[in-house]
Amino acid sequence: MTTLYDKLKVLDPEYYTAERVRPYEDTIARIHKLKKERNAVVLAHNYQRPEIFEIADYTGDSLGLSLMAADVRDADVIVFCGVHFMAETAKIVNPEKTVLLPNLAAGCSLADTATGPDVAARKAELKQTYPDLQVVTYVNTTADVKAESDACCTSSNAVSVVRAMESDHILFVPDQNLARHVALNVPEKTIIAWDGFCYVHHQITPESVLAMRNQIPGIKILVHPECRDDVVALADAALSTTGMIEYAQASDAQNFLAVTECGLSDMLQINVPEKTFYRACKICRFMKAISLDDVEQALLGMKFEIEVDEPVRSRARRAIERMIDLTGSQRDNLALPRNVADE
Repeated sequence: MTTLYDKLKVLDPEYYTAERVRPYEDTIARIHKLKKERNAVVLAHNYQRPEIFEIADYTGDSLGLSLMAADVRDADVIVFCGVHFMAETAKIVNPEKTVLLPNLAAGCSLADTATGPDVAARKAELKQTYPDLQVVTYVNTTADVKAESDACCTSSNAVSVVRAMESDHILFVPDQNLARHVALNVPEKTIIAWDGFCYVHHQITPESVLAMRNQIPGIKILVHPECRDDVVALADAALSTTGMIEYAQASDAQNFLAVTECGLSDMLQINVPEKTFYRACKICRFMKAISLDDVEQALLGMKFEIEVDEPVRSRARRAIERMIDLTGSQRDNLALPRNVADE
């Protein structure tokens, strides 16, 4: 039987010692008991601490968790181990459920680069020059920004969403690196990028990626499109976090470099132990804010509850639904609750 210690020590044997891991097991047992008492499910993003995966009912990227949140029909409580905008998205698609974010320090520097009023003002300004302008917003944004959008997108479907929009002029909010990735792949449209970026992905340099390419012949380099252009240009594939997992599982290669937040390399190494995953990554202090103790306290005290004002929520949900309509394949999976305010 594989123990929690067996799983974690392969990541960092100096940090994940038996003495450190033993209390985790006790906390995990208490959390599972609380989940039953509260009729709660735990959703965890791929960038979370590896011990968080042990109490998660579902793990995934932003899109996967958004779809899963919409499909959580039997639970009364959703505990979101991710960052604030993700918990907001869960509330947008599940207004009748209690959504908890275990640690309010789990924000997002990228989401903070745009506000609803700022996007509304920029949209109005650009429409004077481009009357057909539409706004596509990355899901890594607050609810009020989504509410100002014509459609949302994720890193995995951004190109498809923009290509399907009726407009030839797109204001892409807020990640400038993802906007440039879209512009390269949809050259027939004019992409106007918001001036924002993820501080974690923006720190990764081509030199660190090339060093691994030179040291390990045949290594497959998987890059998140939030990275800089000169880093993406070095990739064997530019993929979302879920896309990286699927690629690594299906590939015949044995060595991989996951160029994104370091939590994904942890997940890959735990779940595909027969392959080797090297790192050209950075730690996100926001994604790592949530601990097992935070989750236990959240369930004990039912904190911190996420609320979204109804007018903002209904408009933001329309942007999320538009994303699904435009990409098509996942439409049936997004069974959103009906609400009179959404009609």
